[in-house]
Amino acid sequence: MKYITFALAKGRLAEQTMDILEKIGMPCEEMKEKSRKLIFVNEELKLKIFLAKTSDVPTYVEHGAADIGVVGKDTIIEENRNIYEMLDLGIGKCSMCVAGLPDMKDKIHKSHSLKVATKYPNIAREYFYHKMRQTVEIIKLNGSVELAPIVGLSDCIVDIVESGATLKENGLVVFEEICPLSARIVVNRVSMKIDHKRIIDIIDKMRALLKEDNL
Repeated sequence: MKYITFALAKGRLAEQTMDILEKIGMPCEEMKEKSRKLIFVNEELKLKIFLAKTSDVPTYVEHGAADIGVVGKDTIIEENRNIYEMLDLGIGKCSMCVAGLPDMKDKIHKSHSLKVATKYPNIAREYFYHKMRQTVEIIKLNGSVELAPIVGLSDCIVDIVESGATLKENGLVVFEEICPLSARIVVNRVSMKIDHKRIIDIIDKMRALLKEDNL
């Protein structure tokens, strides 16, 4: 029997996913040990797990380096990889929003030269070009995008909003919600055919656990 390999986004999401896997009887004790290992294994269950940069998880899954991935919906949309999205885990809930300084709220859809700063250029482009039918200049940033409208780099931003505290502290407000976000299970298309029964069994157990937790 071949291994089922998971790619998990580093950080809190990986910890929450490991908690779910443990609850459905798929623990990986190696991950609890301090080490510099890159791949963790449960030999008995033929399970392999590795941690990856969030934006790389869909790539590992698409190319078959991982059978299953756990990553945020924002990354799935932004990366647009050829993978199956199978289950909403309901963790890491937040929203992708358009935000900026209050005096821009009524102007963003009237401007013909709108500048939008974001870490998510594909999501921003899809929203403004295709949904709002508006031509904008997308400015790709890798750091704190909240800074962009404050220093005059952009008219607004497209970014993830969880509590809104960071926006508020910097004098920014949410203009519109683009879409709700949360962690999702994604699966490689070939793996779904070859190991369909095992993968569906894992997903069904996760779904049943989530249903119990929500009762």
